[in-house]
Amino acid sequence: MQNIAEHMEVIGADGVHVGTVDKVEGNRIKLTKKDSGEGSHKGHHHFIDKGLVAGIEGNKVRLSANAAVAVTMEEEK
Repeated sequence: MQNIAEHMEVIGADGVHVGTVDKVEGNRIKLTKKDSGEGSHKGHHHFIDKGLVAGIEGNKVRLSANAAVAVTMEEEK
């Protein structure tokens, strides 16, 4: 988690864009509001648990789950 920085792209195991890092809060990655979906999700921050992080590849945080699955695991606040 210490290597995860603001503005890094978060991608699923399938390489699909999930969001952009706003900051790390405890054991979670907080995504920027602009990348947090549409409809009822629009304008809210979403969080991804550090347990889903598979690794860092350059300026990207790769998750262990595909993007479609990772989005369902996000915690909204």
